[in-house]
Amino acid sequence: MVKTQKVNNILVASFENMPRLNALVAEQVKEELKSLFNKPNARVIINLDGVQFIDSSGFGVFLSVMKVAANNSGKFKICNVVREVMELFKLLQLHNVFDIHPSVDDCLKSFENS
Repeated sequence: MVKTQKVNNILVASFENMPRLNALVAEQVKEELKSLFNKPNARVIINLDGVQFIDSSGFGVFLSVMKVAANNSGKFKICNVVREVMELFKLLQLHNVFDIHPSVDDCLKSFENS
């Protein structure tokens, strides 16, 4: 479900053939993303390219991952959020909680500057 690749010691996690992050897939996605923070100081980019819809359980995944990352001194950023999903982030006031960037490259550059 979650595919990862390493770029400059940063893991880029993306979703294959998963246009909806909803209750049907949320638990599995959450466990896969949380496992990326098994090592302390992990840096992860969650690439939402291709994800057209996220429900409340999907947003819960990101909140759980944020907690696990913080507990392990890790950081993650989100990118490639489609307009409709970004509207939901804003509606839920989560655009202020998560570090969201337009592209993977922008995320990578922001890690260089932090």
